[in-house]
Amino acid sequence: MNIYTVSFFGHREIEDLPRIEENLVNVVLEIIKQKEYVKFLVGQYGEFDWLSSSVISRVVAKCGYNNSSLVLVLPYMKASYRKNKQNYYIFYNQVEICKESSLAHYKSAIQICNKSIVDRSDLVICCIQHKSGGAYKTIQYAKKQNCPIINVNDKI
Repeated sequence: MNIYTVSFFGHREIEDLPRIEENLVNVVLEIIKQKEYVKFLVGQYGEFDWLSSSVISRVVAKCGYNNSSLVLVLPYMKASYRKNKQNYYIFYNQVEICKESSLAHYKSAIQICNKSIVDRSDLVICCIQHKSGGAYKTIQYAKKQNCPIINVNDKI
């Protein structure tokens, strides 16, 4: 099976959420239609992470395709995950702890995890609305790695 891996990065807060959501729905739907199997890698740190997970789940349920999985990637073991594992699997198909970042200092763990995710990705979907912050740094890294990028914020 040919697995196409897509990751998502964005700022903690999103401006013009309805427009971003509509753009994200269209992009996710096209990918699911075009690819044999899609592995969606998401985080859990801001509005865009939550929006991406929600959109993926809704699009997959609505379109009837059974060719994808939604994977939550954590930078390290979190107490909330350890205590509530069964609840995570209600929403996500899989939960991964990033090995590289789990061994790092917690202040650098998220950026290390993001780089690891980019390195695994065939495509990065982002919502970059300003040129600062961790999501922006991650997209700059993805560009250096020549990873294709779609910014669902079409205004930047």
